[in-house]
Amino acid sequence: MATAPFGNDPAKLERYRAFWSRGNVDRPLVGFTLRGWFPVQEYAASRAWPVDGQLTPEMVDPPAFLGDQAQLLSEGEILDDDIIRGDMPAAAVLPWFCAMVGAELRILPSSVLGVERHLPWKDLWDVRLDASNPWVRKYLQMAQALVYFADGRFPVSHGALVGSSDILGLLRGHTQSVIDLLTEPEQAARALEHFTDLFIQITEMLWERVPLWQGGYFDGMYQLWAPGPICRMQEDASGVYSPELYRRFLQPLDRRIAQRFSHCFVHLHSTSMFLLDAFLEIEALRCFEINLDALGPPVEAMLPYYQQVQAAGRSLLVRGSFTPQQLATLVEGLDPRGLYVLILLRDRQESQALRPIVGLEPA
Repeated sequence: MATAPFGNDPAKLERYRAFWSRGNVDRPLVGFTLRGWFPVQEYAASRAWPVDGQLTPEMVDPPAFLGDQAQLLSEGEILDDDIIRGDMPAAAVLPWFCAMVGAELRILPSSVLGVERHLPWKDLWDVRLDASNPWVRKYLQMAQALVYFADGRFPVSHGALVGSSDILGLLRGHTQSVIDLLTEPEQAARALEHFTDLFIQITEMLWERVPLWQGGYFDGMYQLWAPGPICRMQEDASGVYSPELYRRFLQPLDRRIAQRFSHCFVHLHSTSMFLLDAFLEIEALRCFEINLDALGPPVEAMLPYYQQVQAAGRSLLVRGSFTPQQLATLVEGLDPRGLYVLILLRDRQESQALRPIVGLEPA
């Protein structure tokens, strides 16, 4: 049973350091969580939002989330694993970057989504992130509320921000944004670079207001601690880019982000595996987070891609739900060095059958 608040024993940091350095270990870094894929229903504050309605900044009350955030973090005191638990503004409930660039937020039963727009090019250059932006103010307020509430007991993180290709698709329309790459490549390239600048700006703006935890940085989406500046990259919309288009338009921008933050990692789905070679060409990209999606290919089909990441000398984070057989296939097929498995549980009891497979003693 954990004795540190939320199970955040600083001794756990040695396994994180080994993860990043791909040092010799006897087993992977392992985390269990009862938190699911769709977090809106995990907070009373977001459950109260009207389904199919529009979410506005005034409807987001930072203190209203804190009680549920503490309750969710407390799983670390009963799930005996390797990970440090922290949190980020409204967890993964809000698509912050989409809101900041002017998208209307639509409330769905299990998530909040930005509604795509069809803006002319001239309106894209006017998008700015500063103190006058109401969603920027709310984002920073929520982070500050978490910092005060944490009082050093857990790390506070940036939110899960989408990438430049996602923002271009949101503001120009997802179909139109791909056509733009072919018919108006100079305008598309300029827009993608502009959104990359904004991504870096809001990431650094947040880190300037959040204290380090035990001398390191943190990503609350994956409970990932790092000894240096950490950044989560995402390019979900690149799943409809060809490798040629990715290398021409997005790879230079993703490389710039990865070179700016010493412990940068990219979030990918199975739908982007045809671009894995191109992502691996970004030498500064230290880690790959690849979901085992609930409705995606099975472990056996994803294993060669996981092995490809490890063969390239990168750290690998796999998040998903696993049967005992699936987890055994994953662990037996991968090197424990630089491997972090984040396991989504249906209930606490499920972890008992999985613990021995990943080298943990029965709880």
